[in-house]
Amino acid sequence: MSDYTAVPGLHVELTDGLLQLTLARPEKRNAIDDVMMYALIDVIDGAGRDEAVRAILLSGEGDHFCAGADIVARNTAGGQKPRAGSIQRRLPSQAHRLIPVMLNVQTPLICKVHGWAAGIGLAFALAADVTVATDDARFWTPFAERGFTPDSGLTWLLPRRVGEVRARQMLMLSRVVSGAEAQDWGLIHAAVPAEQLDAATDEVVQALASGPTVALGLSKWLMHTGREATLDTQLRNEAFAMELSSRSEDFREGFAAFREKRSPGFSGR
Repeated sequence: MSDYTAVPGLHVELTDGLLQLTLARPEKRNAIDDVMMYALIDVIDGAGRDEAVRAILLSGEGDHFCAGADIVARNTAGGQKPRAGSIQRRLPSQAHRLIPVMLNVQTPLICKVHGWAAGIGLAFALAADVTVATDDARFWTPFAERGFTPDSGLTWLLPRRVGEVRARQMLMLSRVVSGAEAQDWGLIHAAVPAEQLDAATDEVVQALASGPTVALGLSKWLMHTGREATLDTQLRNEAFAMELSSRSEDFREGFAAFREKRSPGFSGR
């Protein structure tokens, strides 16, 4: 691995264990087209198997994070409307593959949000392990105003993150939620003034990129599977994860640091 290639609309850079993914269509508010969608799937999936990657950062270029999927470009491609059923055929291999990849990748994933995070842009913020936004960012589900139904796992993610009443406000009443309000709701992890966004995000990235990568990945897996598991199943999963993490080099380093009364220096292995 460790050989990542950018595509039009998506910048990709791996530096010192941090894989930076930048949505780069500022003239379209970083709306996601098919090329970007498939690239995100491949890159994030590959990063989960790449031992050189210890954290992933997803951000947007320009004034906005992501205004959603570029449905105008998709519906006008080729000069004619898609065949009936095209959405049902397409989603499982695009947005409905990307969101599970983000949720399941055993590498910490951070979103840095400013401006609009709408549609799948909101789903990115919800699927990330940690999302830091400006306090004036705007989170929105535009579906009801456009006359169609949500996708990208939003009807699954939003109620679990903010509760059903608030999810209905966003999904059915098209309520726009500010970054500050999103933090209060528990939709995101932190909202800060715009001038503090880079520093606040860098602090999170540094903590995760220098952490015990194996243990962090397994902890993420446990929280995700625990949403649907019985207590007995989850206890078995915890025993399995502890067995694996206790065999890591980072476990030995953490134990040695505890004995020696110093801060650990995790290698991610």
